Amino acid sequence: MSPDLGGTTRLEPARLLVDGTEVARYVLDPALDARHGPRPYLHPVRTLGGTVVTDALPADHVWHLGASLAVQDVDGANLWGGRTYVRDVGYTWRDDHGVITHTGEIERTPGRYAHDLQWRDRAGAVLLTERRRLATSAVAPDTWRLDLHSALTAPADRAVHLGSPATNGRPGGAGYGGFFWRAVADGEPAVFTADDAGEDAVNGSAAPWLALAGVGPGGGAYTLVVTGLGRGDRWFVRTAMYPGVCVAFAFDRPAVVPAGETRHGRYRVWVADGTLDRDRAAALVASVP
Repeated sequence: MSPDLGGTTRLEPARLLVDGTEVARYVLDPALDARHGPRPYLHPVRTLGGTVVTDALPADHVWHLGASLAVQDVDGANLWGGRTYVRDVGYTWRDDHGVITHTGEIERTPGRYAHDLQWRDRAGAVLLTERRRLATSAVAPDTWRLDLHSALTAPADRAVHLGSPATNGRPGGAGYGGFFWRAVADGEPAVFTADDAGEDAVNGSAAPWLALAGVGPGGGAYTLVVTGLGRGDRWFVRTAMYPGVCVAFAFDRPAVVPAGETRHGRYRVWVADGTLDRDRAAALVASVP
């Protein structure tokens, strides 16, 4: 625990290590304006060589918080942050921002963290409960892997609907919302799958894996290789406007968590120093059953 400037006791971030090296810090209860979608998030995340590969609170989208889980429309509550996309109106500031909040710690070790969370609307009503587990592991001298497991459960008496700006009428493939990684890059990064390359080709695809290769602060090259699409999920990708990759839950149609049921997500990210090609990215993915 540590006090913030307002005197409130806040939870210490979890430090995730690989062979004694801190590779990620998991912020559990950020002191943020409600409009920024307060939620636990990973930042900074680093390669084993020390290159930072996440961004948080960037000027272009202040509500982008490193690597996190967030959805813009959860039964009408904005848990992503920023303006809400309203059909036939466009992006609008609304008093509809909820919060994803830590409710209990289960495990904290150098390479693992697990906790319970609640996804709440602006009035504090619980929309979803979640159990989340994170783990880090060494893969090679220049590569480590993050595993994040999420189990989102709807209340016993009602289904919960998940939407995005795209499902609420925004054109242009803006189907974001889910497991989102806001990267940091000096210049436009490269993005590719086994069969396609470039933002236009990859955005909205259902490829088994996706890689983002860029240059971080200080000139260090890095590559992220991401897996985790579930049934109905699609990749949301931005490289020109900003560097970001999302396992999108509601890319072109709303998703539903049925009453009393659980939506399971398993996301893996290989964080590598240097620029990987398709063959090396595919080999990383193939190395894990």
